[in-house]
Amino acid sequence: FFFFTTAATTTTTMSNTGGASRLARANILELHPYRCARDDYSEGILLDANENAYGPPIKNQQQQQQNGNHNDDIVLERYPDPYQVPLKQKFASYRNVDGITDQHMFVGVGSDEAIDLLMRIFCKPGGENQIITTPPTYGMYKVCAKVNDIPIISVPLTPSFDVEVGKILDAMTPTVRLLFLCSPGNPTAKALPLSDIEAIVQSPKSRDCIVVVDEAYVDYSKHGTALSLILKYPNVVVLQTLSKAFGLAAIRCGFCFGSPDVIQLLNNVKAPYNLNALTSEMAIKALDHVDTLKETIQQTFEERDKVAQALTELDFVTKVFPSDANFLLFQMKSHALESYKHMADNFAVISRYRGSELHCSECIRVTVGTPEENEAFLKALKETYAIVSAK
Repeated sequence: FFFFTTAATTTTTMSNTGGASRLARANILELHPYRCARDDYSEGILLDANENAYGPPIKNQQQQQQNGNHNDDIVLERYPDPYQVPLKQKFASYRNVDGITDQHMFVGVGSDEAIDLLMRIFCKPGGENQIITTPPTYGMYKVCAKVNDIPIISVPLTPSFDVEVGKILDAMTPTVRLLFLCSPGNPTAKALPLSDIEAIVQSPKSRDCIVVVDEAYVDYSKHGTALSLILKYPNVVVLQTLSKAFGLAAIRCGFCFGSPDVIQLLNNVKAPYNLNALTSEMAIKALDHVDTLKETIQQTFEERDKVAQALTELDFVTKVFPSDANFLLFQMKSHALESYKHMADNFAVISRYRGSELHCSECIRVTVGTPEENEAFLKALKETYAIVSAK
């Protein structure tokens, strides 16, 4: 027989007395969440979940099984921890914000899962509730809103990519349930001042709204995180991910920080085992090597400065926007769309055309790569513009 051990996890039944219960949909509050096998027991002779005790048809894995040794391989035949407590604790320790524990954290499939769940929890479809976005911004807010049949109120950033606090508060009616603030922004690469975010949250007009600060690129920003706000304001949540600075885009792992009553609702609504064991294992391993993370972030800063300077020196580039992220947004005199396509088709150098976004006319967004990749991009851009502008 086989004993499976993992960190002890328990399901906490929380009373609906927090701010989240006042704003969440009634059917969500009435929900009796699915109780999976690992909610009850996570160790012992596990015969409760109809798993295959012999393990997967992988030779090495089966050999480990026969030898009674499971230390060298992830246990794949058992369902994973439904709440990923060790991973949460590890990430909370890395962020090191006093007062924030695993009870303030939800872990999911990238940040996108949390974005979708927040809409499903707090917004009634069909127009009864709305969300606010600040374009140009991350496109998944719009996609998730459409899927969930939630209208969007747009309060654009200024041409300098600053939030207009007064206009956001003017748009915040009692039926607006979510405000999405992307900081650093995508495609803007600009971090929002914490004072602007707090000015919004402090206003009585935001009382009935969850303010979502999306910090996918926060590890590249010298302006810091908004995590401390979740301890001061129960209607603030912060999204983070391992897809960017941690270099783990393939494993799809993201976090939502918030007050415990918001986190409880996210756990109630999520799929029973939303994060797989392979993802969790890789995430924990990465968090064991934060010195390497810091080195690659510094290398990105150095390369970002070099690429920004090189772009500034090109006579057909009219502006290189400041960046708090691992990418640069720059504006060309003309032919941005043609240049983007030509570089991709003829040089296999793939950037992102952003000229159709608000305030981003003739703009291209380019990720900061390795020194070799950055040199290839700059060479391709110069040669491409000479060709497309001569037509």
